[in-house]
Amino acid sequence: MEKSAVNILIRPETATDHEAIRHVNRLAFGQDAETRLVDALREGYYVRLSLVTEQAGQVVGHILFSDLPIIAEAGILPALALAPMAVLPEFQNQGIGSALVRCGLDECRQQGQRIVVVLGHTHFYRRFGFSSEQARRLESPFAGEAFMAVELVPGALEGVIGQVRYPPPFEGL
Repeated sequence: MEKSAVNILIRPETATDHEAIRHVNRLAFGQDAETRLVDALREGYYVRLSLVTEQAGQVVGHILFSDLPIIAEAGILPALALAPMAVLPEFQNQGIGSALVRCGLDECRQQGQRIVVVLGHTHFYRRFGFSSEQARRLESPFAGEAFMAVELVPGALEGVIGQVRYPPPFEGL
């Protein structure tokens, strides 16, 4: 059961947050792969939205959305990958991750984005509308129930059959 996230601030990342974002991802995932991914996506200009959560002036969470075009018969359909999303271990299960996802999806919708894809925990991401059913016609290096999509605009994936094209920084994960 999640506790309610209280006294948190969610805001766009700034350049001064980069080391704190590395710290959050390193501790949340127990490795550096996600920190390298975030840095490489930023350096390659693939990032479309990167938010941090602050509590008492400390960055305790991070979420990133990057370009993920869908190559379909009718052409290239823009979409986003949600990866990674992390919260410092001592702040997990307090609703911070959920608040980050909700805020991130709302901001993506306001930016005019239509589709977001995630590879993640089905129990967690389904509560935000993600489903493997929405992603079933998308060819990807990832498969199974953990590969999910959500339509930010109803019908955005209707009739879409295509291949997602992860940016090069995702290779080797």
